[in-house]
Amino acid sequence: MSKPASRKHYLLYGSERYALAILRPLQDAIRARGDEAAWFFDGPGAEDLVEGERLLSVAEVRAWKPIAVITSSNAVPHFFPGVKVETFHGFDAGKPRHIYVRGFFDLYCTTGPRDTAQFQAIADKVGHFAVTETGFPKLDPFMKEITGPLPPVRQPPVILYHSTFSPSWSAAETLHDEVKRLSRDGRWRWIVTFHPKMNPETAAKFKALQNEYLTFAENDNILELFPQVDMMCSDTSSALNEFLLTGKPVVTFKNRRPGPQLIDIDEPAQFEPAIERALARPPELLQAIRAYADAIHPYRDGRSSERVLDAIDTFIAAGARNPRRKPLNLWRKLKIRRRIGYWGPA
Repeated sequence: MSKPASRKHYLLYGSERYALAILRPLQDAIRARGDEAAWFFDGPGAEDLVEGERLLSVAEVRAWKPIAVITSSNAVPHFFPGVKVETFHGFDAGKPRHIYVRGFFDLYCTTGPRDTAQFQAIADKVGHFAVTETGFPKLDPFMKEITGPLPPVRQPPVILYHSTFSPSWSAAETLHDEVKRLSRDGRWRWIVTFHPKMNPETAAKFKALQNEYLTFAENDNILELFPQVDMMCSDTSSALNEFLLTGKPVVTFKNRRPGPQLIDIDEPAQFEPAIERALARPPELLQAIRAYADAIHPYRDGRSSERVLDAIDTFIAAGARNPRRKPLNLWRKLKIRRRIGYWGPA
């Protein structure tokens, strides 16, 4: 009798709670193939694992010998076994260091043609990583909900207000008074949610606005809110790109990369008229949103996690090597060792 094939081991590595929403669809895909997934966290998130999800220590990771370490973080412990795979933690919102290679990864799994072209150009030049376009695993469970025919605007309309945490990028303080004013008359309903790293004082100011027309949402996964709303207001957050995949409009304040897919403003006085325009859904705006969505994430099948696993299989089958070795990265490796508290062999 032939010996049954052993199960493949995959390590899901996180440094923030949002890794759970991104990597859990991969866990489902791994298990559906009869293989095993386990987790390692070096930041918040481990306390939110549920029954049946396995958390490993550094020593256990090394003994378990995963064939791949998959992460949405910007770096990964080089002393963990397996191919190092980056799935990203969001779309390119125009912030620095999205298209930025840190020398930790063997394989980048990109979300769509726009990112693929930029990372492939770097890969062709440096030669120490591979690029495969897969789509974004985080979106898999939501694809049926956030795509399809555009539903009519609710009455009253529901607006999602979301802001990034970086003080230089966030419009939350600037637009606070406008959100307060517009959430008092009942013409529109509001759901407010922030990045988990948002300044607690700013978050508290918006929580204090809660009334029958405004709710502050604590959801870890903002995608859960998308089907509940008709439009989004934001600034320069990668979440707005996820929202554009719904086909619904987004109003932004001083976005760092504005385009025809957004209604971008630079004065608080423009906020109310911009919302009115978004809710009117002008055809040229909806067309620009569709074109942009296809450029950043053309996949609508909810199978991006399977494509990531296929990309890993293909990379390993080809020898799990790139033309050139990764850079030494001594300082960054030292910082990871210090953060995790591991000083053993690589």
